Amino acid sequence: MSATLLEGGPIAERIKQEVAEAVAALPEDQRPKLVAVMAGDNPGARAYAKMQAKAAQEVGIAYELAELPEDVTQGDMVGKIIELNRDPSVTGIILLVPVPPHLNARHIQQVIDPLKDVDGVNAANLGNVVRGNMEMAPCTAQSVMELVKASGLKLRGLECVMVGHSEIVGKPVALLLLEQFATVTVCHIGTSEAGMLEAHTKTGDLLIVAVGVPGLIKGSMIKPGAVVIDVGMNRVKDAEGKTKMVGDVVFEEAVEVASQITPVPGGVGPLTTAILLRNTMNALRLQKGI
Repeated sequence: MSATLLEGGPIAERIKQEVAEAVAALPEDQRPKLVAVMAGDNPGARAYAKMQAKAAQEVGIAYELAELPEDVTQGDMVGKIIELNRDPSVTGIILLVPVPPHLNARHIQQVIDPLKDVDGVNAANLGNVVRGNMEMAPCTAQSVMELVKASGLKLRGLECVMVGHSEIVGKPVALLLLEQFATVTVCHIGTSEAGMLEAHTKTGDLLIVAVGVPGLIKGSMIKPGAVVIDVGMNRVKDAEGKTKMVGDVVFEEAVEVASQITPVPGGVGPLTTAILLRNTMNALRLQKGI
């Protein structure tokens, strides 16, 4: 069997088109503004900021990068977030991670106004996911659900296995699948330590992996015909010493077992920024009561 590729790019373009049309329908002085807050100069965070700025420009959303020095204090970071919370011209706020090690990113994220939390990381927005509310859910979790929808799977009663239990992917995805009456198994480091990971992954008609461990899931660990969504994005070096991006699933093996599979890169990744823009429009609607 050779699996069909489940690509995120076409879905991302559709979402951006929908956002662009919604923005264009607004008076210019009411269009949304997204502000990203970055402490220090992490290359990954800066690359993500450039991607966000380009995508925002494409759909007509104003974008600003608020840069703070590497040695910024926790208090000053919190103060910046409060300042943006109070600024009526700012629709959405996202904290770019990683932050310098002396800062507590989780605490900073909790200060973001839930109505401006377009990354879906505030406890209030994470809590709303329990009720199936996806308006401001974490972007990556929404990306996974968009790909599940594109796969055509009927979730009611389906055996779904979520490998990884992070706050922004594993836990919210499991909750959103439960909302569709899927039967969900969540695996994590404890499952692996107990030697039970393969026993669970082989039962999944839908297998989602978001751990950050390259090559964790081998082809032999996948149920034949399963749909596989690989959220992992890991930079590794090939035999020639060149850096490449790989997922948590051994793609070359999985593609011969699965019915559909996301490529890495090209699967979940392209969707994340598009959904960030959609969340920004959702934030505007919530703030304006539209």
